[in-house]
This record gives sequence, structure tokens and C-alpha cells, in this order.
Amino acid sequence: MYICDPRFCCAKKEHLMRRLTRTLIWVLCFGALIVSAQLSSFLSADSGDVTELAPGVFFREQTEGCNNGWIVFKDYVLVVDANFPEHAAKVVEAIKKTTDKPIKFVFDTHYHGDHAFGNAIYTNDGAVAVATETCLLQLLEKGHPAFEEEKVTRADYRKTYLANPTVLFDTKIIFDDGDKRVELLYNGHAHTAGDAVAYLPKEKILFTGDSVVDGPFNYTGDSNTESWIKVIDRLKKLDINTVAPGHGALSGPELLDLQQRYFIELRGTIQKYINNGKSLDEIKASIDLPFYEKWTGVPVRDRVENIEHVLHTACFQNVLHTGIITVLFLECFAAT
Repeated sequence: MYICDPRFCCAKKEHLMRRLTRTLIWVLCFGALIVSAQLSSFLSADSGDVTELAPGVFFREQTEGCNNGWIVFKDYVLVVDANFPEHAAKVVEAIKKTTDKPIKFVFDTHYHGDHAFGNAIYTNDGAVAVATETCLLQLLEKGHPAFEEEKVTRADYRKTYLANPTVLFDTKIIFDDGDKRVELLYNGHAHTAGDAVAYLPKEKILFTGDSVVDGPFNYTGDSNTESWIKVIDRLKKLDINTVAPGHGALSGPELLDLQQRYFIELRGTIQKYINNGKSLDEIKASIDLPFYEKWTGVPVRDRVENIEHVLHTACFQNVLHTGIITVLFLECFAAT
């Protein structure tokens, strides 16, 4: 743990830069990035409602893109998640209605487009993007190619560029001006390998990014659900009254229990089906978690990609544990 004066903090490390150089060369070869100072138009409506959770601590819930938060320090503002480019400018507008202090930091909870692709909207006005070292690596390896590919269909991408985080941390970085204190924490591989959260110990508020969401937003494509369960265990040890998720409505600490229960029951139920010799199609047709539908309004079998992800992971782990390649294992991977 270290306390960082954000005005002078720069957590780049030489060993990380050596790892990044090779990836940066590939990214630069992908094509020139288009630079723009502002977005002048938006692709879709943005109906974000702003709630002041505590003095100087705000939450903006959105039905498109991700939710955002911001914390007003004595001399600057720290934003939680950049959002898509088209939404980022509206987030900035909302922030300016709550304070005249400059935005100095935007924290990417992870590399996905709805959380990081709007970085340049902030950095073009003097802010610095903050993220875990792993988040930056994933942004370079996966985010930049996706950004370039999606420019074809997204006008907001064509009017900006993807700015990389330059203030990096491994497991923890603290912003503290004597009044406000925000701890950015990495607890392990959850929704992505580079997930981090923003914790305000004084206010007992946790901005979770997509490590915890409220509703059927649990995308598992980049996840490790076994590790995700353990990450939530670590989050539960924090003193929390309010959970501000990356998607969905404000909640209390009970949301951590719901998110964790989903993965525990999904993994356990699928493992039972595997033990009983059920095929992928049979599992998808019959799996049922009543609590999940009550919580999210969506039957668990509708989240086919999550079922497949957990099933394939379980098949692979079973093979590693037993050393036997079974017919079920082959069927699992053939289904993709």
C-alpha cells in the first residue's frame, strides 16, 4: 500500500514498459488513430440520473453504456469509469453541474469499451487515466483492436481516439487530500483479469465496476468465475453501506451476496449435470436458478454464453484433475 499525491503520482514501471513495448508496436501498426478534442454529436439518448450519495460523491445511473461515479476533492475531481465516447461527454456535462473543479483523473475499472473507450474525452481536457497494470495490457492487446474494428459502425469512435491509462497500479493506489479518501483496489481476476474497484472508507461506498452488477449484466467472456467468487469474498470484508454497481441500480452490501450466489449456484449446478453425463444442449434446456430470475427478471437459461463459459471451464478443469479426456469434454468444446 502506498499513499499517492495524485498531482505527482506516476506508477509506470520499467519492467512493465518492456512488456508493453512489443504490444504498442503492434497497436501502432494497426492504423493511425484519429484525434479529436470534442464530440459534437451522440448516437443515442442518454438518460442518466445523478444521485449525491454523500457530500461531494455522485453516482450516475445509465441504461446505455455504464454507470459512472465521481468524487469531488478539494482541488479536483476523480471520475469512476470513462464510459463510451458518446456518453463520456454527457458525463462531463453532468459533472460540471455539480462542481466547477477540474476533472484530473478518470479511473478505468477494466478495459471494456463501455468503461474505458471514452478516456480521450477526459484526457483531451487535461485529465489523466488511471488503471491497473493488467487493465492497460488488456486494453492494448484487446481494446485497441476492438476500438479500430468498431469504428466502421460507430461514429463516436471515429471522432476520437483511445487514450491509454498512464497512472498505473498493481494492487492499490490511494487518493487522499485530507478531506476525501478514495482507495482503488485490485482483488484478483473477476469480470476481467484487470478489474479494480473504488472504495470510500469514510463514506462506506463501493464503486464496483462490473465486478458486481445489479441485473442480467454478468458477461463472463473475459472472466474467471472461480476467482470471481473469491474476489467478492474480499470485497465483503470492506465496511460498506452503499454499492454503486457498473450496471443497474444503487444497492446495499446484499448485492455482493446476490452476485456471488449466481456464480456459486451456476457452477455447482453445471458440475452436477456434468457428473450425470448431461450434454451441453441438455444443460441449456433444463438448467434453472429461480433466485436468479427473481433477482434479474431473466431466466438463467437465457444467459447462454455464461452457461457455455462455465461448462467449458468445468470440462477443462475436470480433465486436468483426472487426466482423462472424456466424450463429454470433446462435446463441450465441439459446441463452440
